[in-house]
Amino acid sequence: MRKTYTSKASELESHLGFWLRFVSNQVSSRFENLLAEHDISVTEWVAMRSLYGRMDTTHAELISALGMTKGAASKVISKLEAKGLAERQVSKDSQRAQVICLTKSGMTMVPMLAAIADENDAHFFGHLTGTQRQSIATLMRELVDHHQLKQLPTR
Repeated sequence: MRKTYTSKASELESHLGFWLRFVSNQVSSRFENLLAEHDISVTEWVAMRSLYGRMDTTHAELISALGMTKGAASKVISKLEAKGLAERQVSKDSQRAQVICLTKSGMTMVPMLAAIADENDAHFFGHLTGTQRQSIATLMRELVDHHQLKQLPTR
């Protein structure tokens, strides 16, 4: 027998998750479009930012940082290599191990892409006071910590 619900359903707009997703989708979509103008995906941006300033990131460390499978991370690295933004090198510590690093072009591109990320944040959150922005960031970090969320947002 099929169960029927007779109680009143809460309004969609009464859910905090609705508003988080609503804003997040808009922020992410605009950022994705801005990155696309430079032929970079959000996932590639996150990988590049994770590699920035590091000369010896192992495949395993990048997989962990991105929260992706080995195959998915490998595809991202291959795309960055094809664009001349990253390269795999033999580790100085072990001839059998590989490290991933940004090329000179990749290192040059990260600050420019970071400025785009900053501008996107300013577009959506610039009208808020510094205290309001800090409060939102603190609450989001508390949610991440409470739920032990690890995977970086790459889409």
